[in-house]
Amino acid sequence: MKQHLCSLCNSYSDYKYNFRNRDYYQCTNCFSLFMGKAFFSTQKRERERYLEHNNDVHDERYQRFVKPITSAVQNDFSSINTGLDFGGGTGPVITKVLTDKGFDIVDYDPFFNYRPELLEQQYDYIACCEVMEHFFDPYKEFMLLRKLLKPGGKLYCMTKLYRHSIYFKGWKYKDDDTHVFFYHRKALEFIRKEVGFISLSVHKQLIIFEG
Repeated sequence: MKQHLCSLCNSYSDYKYNFRNRDYYQCTNCFSLFMGKAFFSTQKRERERYLEHNNDVHDERYQRFVKPITSAVQNDFSSINTGLDFGGGTGPVITKVLTDKGFDIVDYDPFFNYRPELLEQQYDYIACCEVMEHFFDPYKEFMLLRKLLKPGGKLYCMTKLYRHSIYFKGWKYKDDDTHVFFYHRKALEFIRKEVGFISLSVHKQLIIFEG
């Protein structure tokens, strides 16, 4: 199989798996697994897939799911700070929960709330829940997120990290065809150093970068 370059750290990556006629590669540097670009969904297919998500912002189960982020924001910031919910999809529940608590947060989504003017500002904190695994170009997207963050601000992400012990072919997280990049812990360290974050902390699925 043709060798691919990692879209995060630009290192050589080796062919690893084929699943549902999609090829996956593993980076030899940051150890992340990613889908070959030839198998990326079209924008039309992406939007259709996201519309299949039943994301009701009033659903208590959905609110509990994002609680690692909403609780961390409430612990670290207050209503005087500004926030961005990046990629909230059809149901920006983080925006809903924090707005109800009196927080000043806005929602941006390239498909369902496309407001490019929001990407011309900076924020004290950014929430990015179950979004980073969808990035076609993770290096570019994390550079953007860093630019949007004020000095001393925090970027809160949630995703399932890839570990060497995971049996990839049986891992359900990769079954969604819009999940294209699976980060190893070493990839997070690369992001911290390369993109310019001061610190990184990982608490299960919650990932916090500090600017």
